[in-house]
Amino acid sequence: MKKTLTFREIDGNSTGYYGLFGVLLILIACGLGAAYYMEHNGHYVTGMSNQIVWGMPHIFAIFLIVAASGALNVASIASVFGKPMYKPLAPLSALLAISLLLGGLCVLVLDLGRPDRLIVAMTYYNLKSIFAWNILLYNGFMAIVAVYIWTMLERRFYKYSSTVGLIAFVWRLILTTGTGSIFGFLVARQAYDAAIMAPMFILMSFAFGLAVYALVLAVAYSGTGRPLGGAIVERLRKLLGVFVAAVLFFMTIYHLTNLYATEHHGIEAFILDGNNVFTGLFWLGFILIGSILPLVLCFSSGFKRSLGALSAAAILVIAGGFSIMYVIIIGGQAYPLEMFPGKEVSSSFYDGVVAHYSPTIWEFGLGLSGFAMALVVVLFAVKILRFLPISLADSVVDPHYKEPEIVENAEAATEGA
Repeated sequence: MKKTLTFREIDGNSTGYYGLFGVLLILIACGLGAAYYMEHNGHYVTGMSNQIVWGMPHIFAIFLIVAASGALNVASIASVFGKPMYKPLAPLSALLAISLLLGGLCVLVLDLGRPDRLIVAMTYYNLKSIFAWNILLYNGFMAIVAVYIWTMLERRFYKYSSTVGLIAFVWRLILTTGTGSIFGFLVARQAYDAAIMAPMFILMSFAFGLAVYALVLAVAYSGTGRPLGGAIVERLRKLLGVFVAAVLFFMTIYHLTNLYATEHHGIEAFILDGNNVFTGLFWLGFILIGSILPLVLCFSSGFKRSLGALSAAAILVIAGGFSIMYVIIIGGQAYPLEMFPGKEVSSSFYDGVVAHYSPTIWEFGLGLSGFAMALVVVLFAVKILRFLPISLADSVVDPHYKEPEIVENAEAATEGA
């Protein structure tokens, strides 16, 4: 007989809970200190320059924003596509989407040098700029997902959750398209200016967001001692593998397309076959660690229903995500623009010169504080609101679950054998 699904807050009174909370608060304090130091002394204390204007904080911020969109995917599968097994996972999915976006935006705002400039961005809109559109998309996303959470947690309005979930699903696709279009619309960088950037970022959001979600879910249920059945683990493991394979496929198409055009041969050699950190991060960080190893963990029958394999795959996907973000963002800026293909260009303005970038501890501190901010929001929310089911055991969530037959005595067991 199937058990009733019940949502409850976590106790949050353990040493582990307060220890994790304390560590995250320390990281946030370090990030605020780093932001103050950079604002007070100027951005020359970072590795950024006139050539590399988007540094390590932007890698963290864009990863968090992209992952925020993908974290909502679990809730979308439940509400939009009507998959009942994912419905118990939906509230945490929506909470993680808001918290990751909040963490990413905090990093962006604190990296402005003068955070008060955000007022200009909020009061004056240049609708020809994709950055202006993103201000509307980010705020709209948080508002819609907040309403979505309300409809899921408030029983009186639960009947509207599917409608609001559909709106959130469409909005997040538009949001991630806007984020990818930041790079796809830039013609002044040889590695950008590609229409495939938008759909590729959508697929990245699916993989990165699900990886973060799976890791948070595993830690939440392992830390609180709540049952997490193999059926949920297996669904998430296979789904993560599909998303990782899709990202790898689109990345292959992106580079094959660039290799077809002569004007892109330089940047492709720089990324794929160069003597630099970007080549290492691409092949070792993204291809091996972030794609091949997770695919083995996600599709190998030897890891069936293994929470450890799912967690390991999620960690590897996150590591690969940061690697490819570094290659796209930093590598794309470091390579000089090919103004005259086939000709050598040089000037006193660094034309034709590969830009140098070495991230500093201040940039890492600010970036990590964004992650910490997102996790603090999740830790606090699951303690005061009912985001997590008491049990995700197979008997509760798996529609195909069958009670094991109980053999009453040894004689019957022998007959059954």
